Amino acid sequence: MVSHHIATIDNLRIFYREAGSRRNPAIVLLHGFPSSSHMFRNLIPFLSDQFYVIAPDYPGFGNSSMPAPDEFTYTFHNISLVMEKLLDMLGIRQSVFYVQDYGGPVGFRIAVRQPSRVLGFVIQNSVAHEEGLGKPFDLFKALWKDRNPSTEAALGALLTFDFTKKQYLTGACSPNLISPDSYLMDQLLLDRLGNAQIQLELAYDYRKNVEQYPVWQQYLRTKQPPATVIWGKNDFIFTLNGAVAFSKELYNVETHLLCGGHFLLEEQAWQVSQLIKSFFYSRLFVQ
Repeated sequence: MVSHHIATIDNLRIFYREAGSRRNPAIVLLHGFPSSSHMFRNLIPFLSDQFYVIAPDYPGFGNSSMPAPDEFTYTFHNISLVMEKLLDMLGIRQSVFYVQDYGGPVGFRIAVRQPSRVLGFVIQNSVAHEEGLGKPFDLFKALWKDRNPSTEAALGALLTFDFTKKQYLTGACSPNLISPDSYLMDQLLLDRLGNAQIQLELAYDYRKNVEQYPVWQQYLRTKQPPATVIWGKNDFIFTLNGAVAFSKELYNVETHLLCGGHFLLEEQAWQVSQLIKSFFYSRLFVQ
């Protein structure tokens, strides 16, 4: 059974999904743009027999609070702090981090600050190397180079229904398995009054993620967390080069390139769950 909760963190209402027994190792599912914990709805039941599963929504996303940018500074650093406080509140001292898209900058920041929290990583279409940034990041890079009304307006194309739908369907191998509810829900939340400005602030702050890549790579080289890279190989947002690049730092890593796109779980949730269980079985469950 999946239950749904609200925690209060720094006067923010943080929504999270919970499943499985606390006696099991924890896995924290960190979502990407423009989604929320809703993107894990199919995966959670497949993991909950062996893991204690937590899937939160970031501030400004999903069912969590959406304060205005003058009330909460939308940076990946600040979001990672809120997620870390949520884990503390829930008494989760160690966990596997599943990171997708924006989940990478959140999860890697927590790992660098507190390496002892990390039992391992599942990295799904999220990068820590510049070669992993695909064509849509050209709009981000223009914004980073010169933030002005023109570059801000251009980035707005990434907040449209057409682009949201494209993220789900482009590269999909079984598009009939992708429920329209997924991209319709994302767009409904994107279209909330004030959310476009929130997404713009995060897009501009993403430049600091790129600046942090060497720090995250050094963390991976020195700490060697067990990691399985599970990738929708037809993703047009993050490239295959980004997937294989993790092997430059990690020796305890498996890489699986699955048929699918950016939101791989829409069509491969069961397969992904089996890869996760197989990878972590000997590392977490067999002493």
